[in-house]
Amino acid sequence: MQHRPRRNRKSAAIRGMVRETRLHTEQLIYPLFLVQNAQAKEAITALPGQFRHGLDSLLKEVEESMNLGLNSFVLFPGVDDGLKDAIASYSYSEENFYLHAIRAVKERFPESCLMSDVAMDPYSSEGHDGFVKDGKILNDETLPILNKMAIAQAQAGIDVLGPSDMMDGRVGALRDALDLEGYSDVAIMSYTAKYASAYYGPFREALDSAPKAGDKKTYQMDPANRREALREAALDMDEGADYLMVKPALCYLDIISDLKANCDVPISAYNVSGEYAMLMAAVEKGWLNYEQAMPEMLTSIARAGADIILSYFAKDFAKMQNQRG
Repeated sequence: MQHRPRRNRKSAAIRGMVRETRLHTEQLIYPLFLVQNAQAKEAITALPGQFRHGLDSLLKEVEESMNLGLNSFVLFPGVDDGLKDAIASYSYSEENFYLHAIRAVKERFPESCLMSDVAMDPYSSEGHDGFVKDGKILNDETLPILNKMAIAQAQAGIDVLGPSDMMDGRVGALRDALDLEGYSDVAIMSYTAKYASAYYGPFREALDSAPKAGDKKTYQMDPANRREALREAALDMDEGADYLMVKPALCYLDIISDLKANCDVPISAYNVSGEYAMLMAAVEKGWLNYEQAMPEMLTSIARAGADIILSYFAKDFAKMQNQRG
């Protein structure tokens, strides 16, 4: 035989030399959950190994991660019900512990990259990403609220805004608001193709952010749709998005690949809580080997075309990379 593909697999050195997809710690963003109590560190049952952090624990977690070469983080607030209202006013309040935490991290670790969450649901008494009136999520009435939230986050020192709300036109509205206020250097990583997925359950438990009534299917995408993601991507790029995100990752590798092939901005993917929980449950049962399965999962997302991956596995992957030298 003239062609023997196995020649390129015969040793670890050769396999490494011809490897097509190389995943690096620098590509990863580590999601962290925040709570108001500065001394808190609360285990999340549905996400083994993950915690709700108060400020003290958050700063320690960021420091440990950065010592491993993991420098990028996305922050999610768990807000007490007493601070929530119909217009998410706490999201831009000067008293907001989330904004204080952003400032504290950037003051102590100015070289870190912090990404925010821009949506009403952490702060809304209705639990929806948009403004609710008479049981309906109103798109255009939501945008000014998101603008206020985004400006407050930019003032606190956020590097990348993460609009996760899926309202039409929100990227353009945020870009205009940021530029008007002098924050043209703050980037936008749009949740471009965010599907109405069953894999968000552990996240909603971690932040108690489930809708009080109804569901999110009028604004999040139908899992059956593929071409629609390209339409969303074209709109977000036209409106000024710096990055496009696909969420979740594993069931939507085709969408990641489509966006990579058709868009000229970096593509990110969110390896979501349900995907993390599935693997951790299988590892706990002894059915899968963590050190083999975890990097394989992340590599599959990168191989599909993701330049950036948001993942709860980020810190453990960084540890593995450091151990291997």
